[in-house]
Amino acid sequence: MNEVTHLKPRRRSRTRWFVAGAVLVVVLGTSSVVILTRVSSATPVPAAAPPPVETAEVVKTDLSEEEEADGTLGYGDEDTVQGRKPGTVTSLPAAGATITRCRPVYGVDAKPVPLFYGTLPFYRDLATGVADGADVKELEENLKACGFGGFGTPDTKFTAATAAALKKWQKSLGLAETGTFGQGDVVLAPGEVRVSALSAKLGSPSQGEVLKTTGTVRSVQVKLDAAKQDLAQQGAKASVTINGKTTTGTVTDVGRTAVEGKDAAGQDDGKPKITVTVRLDDPAVAGSLDSAPATVRFTKDVHQGVLAVPVGALLALAEGGYAVEVDEHGERRLVAVRTGLFSGGKVEVSGSGLAAGMRVVTTS
Repeated sequence: MNEVTHLKPRRRSRTRWFVAGAVLVVVLGTSSVVILTRVSSATPVPAAAPPPVETAEVVKTDLSEEEEADGTLGYGDEDTVQGRKPGTVTSLPAAGATITRCRPVYGVDAKPVPLFYGTLPFYRDLATGVADGADVKELEENLKACGFGGFGTPDTKFTAATAAALKKWQKSLGLAETGTFGQGDVVLAPGEVRVSALSAKLGSPSQGEVLKTTGTVRSVQVKLDAAKQDLAQQGAKASVTINGKTTTGTVTDVGRTAVEGKDAAGQDDGKPKITVTVRLDDPAVAGSLDSAPATVRFTKDVHQGVLAVPVGALLALAEGGYAVEVDEHGERRLVAVRTGLFSGGKVEVSGSGLAAGMRVVTTS
């Protein structure tokens, strides 16, 4: 589109006053008179300078289109620790405690039940003579990590060296040195855990729900409309705002199961939701909060290297479309523009003669 030349820039002209005819003014107390004559229309009158206005620079930048969703800061979903070792609960951790591999999670009959890392549940007792299996390798990996090796590289074979390492581990915990590993001897988790709640009490039976755990890294969980699943890609960046502070985050998990959507009143809103987890790139933004509302903005589209101006610089034209008012050392002219992506108070614009570095009149 070409520069709009038939539209006048926004100016305010002061009204010029002229004396329309001779005026006789009588000065009281005297007989003298003063006569004012017509001011010639040929007399030059200086033009009034345009009033000061706010301007902004036309910049070349990258703009992104975003979709906003509500989320909640927390430690993720809870997992329940079920006690599998018969006896009585004799010790429990404090809520909020972080437990790492080899450290006790709780106690049964005054003996610790420590944490091992892994994803394959221990589904059988392990001892010399058992069939090879991935659970044996998982046991050896944990024994070695706790400082009890001697069997070489962890593998699927339970050997005499495995039993010897197991006895040393049992001795360190004050357990009977049997060289046999029971299914309920440890708590298994993919990594370190945070105790979110206690279910059992001291003195209660140890077989049953003992406590609940979460991950140890705070993240934001978003209930995203399943229809908008493409907004969240694992590994992609997102913007996260908590208590007025904004940081970037990384999408670490995108749910694959849609559940009934709830509105603010807890009613079904007819929009199935998936859970998207976003890890904070700067956890300090959340301060010491364990839980808080959050706003997450997912990027939908990015336009790179485009000209942009504040949205307040757009002028609607009577004949349709938009223009911006370019200010060049106080001289102003309108330039018709095509608009593109709107983002963060800026708008993508293009037009004949418009270039980065120019200044345009704006209201914001």
